Amino acid sequence: MTNIPKVRLGLVAVSRDCFPIELSRKRSLRVAEECRKIGVSITRMPTVVENEKDALRALEELKDKKVNALVLYLGNFGPETPTTILAQKFDGPVMVVAAAEESGRDLVDGRGDAYCGMLNNSYSMGLRRLRPHVPEYPVGLPEEAAKMIADFLPVARILLGLARLKIFSFGPRPQDFLACNAPIKPLYDLGVEIMENSELDLYDIFRKAEGDPKVKAVAADMARELGAGNAYPGILNKLAQFEVALLKFMEANLGASEFGVFADKCWPAFESFFGFVPCYVNSRLAARGIPVACEVDIYGALSEYIATCATELPATVLDINNTVPYDLIAGAKKGIKGYKPTDLFMGFHCGNTPAGCLMNPAMGYQLIMHRLQEPGREPDITRGTIEGRIKAGGVTIFRLQSTADTVLRSYVAEGEILDVDPKSFGGIGIIAVKEMGRFYRHVLVEKRFPHHTAVAFAPAGKTLWAALRMLGVEDIGFNRPAGMLYPTENPF
Repeated sequence: MTNIPKVRLGLVAVSRDCFPIELSRKRSLRVAEECRKIGVSITRMPTVVENEKDALRALEELKDKKVNALVLYLGNFGPETPTTILAQKFDGPVMVVAAAEESGRDLVDGRGDAYCGMLNNSYSMGLRRLRPHVPEYPVGLPEEAAKMIADFLPVARILLGLARLKIFSFGPRPQDFLACNAPIKPLYDLGVEIMENSELDLYDIFRKAEGDPKVKAVAADMARELGAGNAYPGILNKLAQFEVALLKFMEANLGASEFGVFADKCWPAFESFFGFVPCYVNSRLAARGIPVACEVDIYGALSEYIATCATELPATVLDINNTVPYDLIAGAKKGIKGYKPTDLFMGFHCGNTPAGCLMNPAMGYQLIMHRLQEPGREPDITRGTIEGRIKAGGVTIFRLQSTADTVLRSYVAEGEILDVDPKSFGGIGIIAVKEMGRFYRHVLVEKRFPHHTAVAFAPAGKTLWAALRMLGVEDIGFNRPAGMLYPTENPF
């Protein structure tokens, strides 16, 4: 992944001046050691913060070490004001964790009362409108604190990525795809930049990439990746030219941002002018951590990027597309794993899922566009998809979306791609999510989410939920288990 941030964790211990400072220091040393044991790289700052001057000193130490994500450790009760001042002045995501007491044999000088201090810390953070990451149970022994810090790593990566992200969009949303058209004002609230461009701009950068020496090398790499699935070798140069054009544009226009993603118009006029569909190129960039959402789905691109940061794996965007026929379910037998028909749906898109996530990936043509644009003819301008059955394994479906009145909403649901042949076309897989039918009705439909979902190829619900909370998203839907009603669900 070349388009996501590298997290550099720093650990700062804090100590209330009426408690032994050595208690906080020794406990923080043990936390740092436990982090190393489980492979979490973290730099412990020498200053233990007791007062405001200590907080400023610790801040300088963090800057010197180029730390971009901070763990505040309450080794004892901790000082409220200096701790929150440090959190406020630190330029990056912050986590707070507190020390549990170690032994019933040492509860006089060895008692730290961090369990109590965490309560006052939370109040003080609220006074400064700060939203640190607080684990589900934020008090623990050093080995437990280390595991909490490990969980914070992907959350911090999401926050750092969004703070330095620019979304490049090309073209207006296609007709009747109103769901992909959401206000962009909330992007700025998240710290995300956006650069909107026209389809003519996209065509212009494509033409200017013609003859670029990189095109030949990219086309050769495409042929290598496709192998036996290279059904249309004659189109690779055009696709390579498009890939080179997008990457050159991104490099030239990142400006003050560090990371970039795309949301591009891909039909219906695209094919007539470019002579191909861009799906395969989109898949290749997604494999590098540069999602390209189709149909100018700006929040789809944002959601894919968040999923990529959460897992350090490629993500994709799929339509929550169609039900699974009963006869297919009956024929699959054990492959369905006992899921109900309403737990299942097919996730599909034309061909933008990275080849590494597909079984026997092959280049194809966009069947739906072919019906409209080249009826009765051999595929030409509708070639360029990457198609195949999506590999079985754990997934998370996720979306962050603005409502029409600029309120951010989200949903997260973990599930799996089943090892069952969907017997259809495109990049497609049968996705199982427990209680999907109810989730579909009372979250996706009820809260007016669009048909596109970002798909992370790993269980990532815990990370995404924590990151969304830090971002201030209050409405987060999830697939409630049987017996836990949604507010709008009919109890009868």
